[in-house]
Amino acid sequence: MKLTRAKISQYQIKKIIKHFCVDIEASKTAYLLGINRNTVNQYYGLFRQVIYRQQINELKQLVKGEIELDESYFGPNWTKGISTKRGRGTHRQPVFGIFERKGKVFTEIVPDCKRKTLRAIILGKIHPRSIIYSDGWRGYDGLVDVGYDKHFRIKHHKNEFTKRKGVHINGIESFWSFTKRRLRKFNGVKMNFDLHLKESEWRWNKTVKELENELWQMLKLIK
Repeated sequence: MKLTRAKISQYQIKKIIKHFCVDIEASKTAYLLGINRNTVNQYYGLFRQVIYRQQINELKQLVKGEIELDESYFGPNWTKGISTKRGRGTHRQPVFGIFERKGKVFTEIVPDCKRKTLRAIILGKIHPRSIIYSDGWRGYDGLVDVGYDKHFRIKHHKNEFTKRKGVHINGIESFWSFTKRRLRKFNGVKMNFDLHLKESEWRWNKTVKELENELWQMLKLIK
């Protein structure tokens, strides 16, 4: 689908983009604008595909600097048979997150949060000279042994959430909170979770105007 083939006016297209950037659901946008819901769904789907590709292409080089690592779980019952680090019996989809302080966040859906899984992503995304902050999850054990000499940890199990000199993972935890609040509007988003996850990356810490400008630029590239 291309914007130039849509049987609606440019004014209506601009309104759809505005509603999308404000994060209004497609059904409500269709009602407010008097546009067929399938048409709005098509546009929203196009926007999410474009954003997904943009976000995937964002992290092609190793990030360097102060980096926060954390994993979170989305569910329930999205991925059966996976146990979280908080104990067996809870079946949720694990997601690994990397936050570059004063920069962007990168997420990846993972099969589990074991050391081997997380380490492979870390080695492929983070420069060894970076300063890494994480919690005490055993999946982060041994990073010093593979070249990450500056690895500082928070021990949540001891009710520790920050230390002096900026040792915390408040940034990535803030992103998880934002994403979960947002997805609750869509009843958890069991379908197209990967698209909504990348969309949350893109939306985080941006104004509506910034989102509109960026989306317009991305859409111009596909015409």
